[in-house]
Amino acid sequence: MSTQGCAAPEQTAALPAGIDLSTQAVIQGVVTGAGTAYARLLDHSGEFTGEVVVSEEGVFRFFAAPGDWTVRIIAGGGVTKDVPAQARLGEVTQLAVAV
Repeated sequence: MSTQGCAAPEQTAALPAGIDLSTQAVIQGVVTGAGTAYARLLDHSGEFTGEVVVSEEGVFRFFAAPGDWTVRIIAGGGVTKDVPAQARLGEVTQLAVAV
């Protein structure tokens, strides 16, 4: 198990080796100004789908079904920020989130 929890891959800016984007939709981004933070993925109805710890460099990544999503950044001091994202098959949706 990694330090990211539940065997989640390490959150880095580069996609992990072996990822075939022709079969994946990826939402990833960088959070700035947060210190320790979590990125939570919510579906189009606002239901919780997944969560990762944002890396020390501020990076997070989700592999999601194509469609409309919300990434919720949860940081210290009660900071919460929702960012809409659209996942498309074969693409990496890049987000930049300042908190």
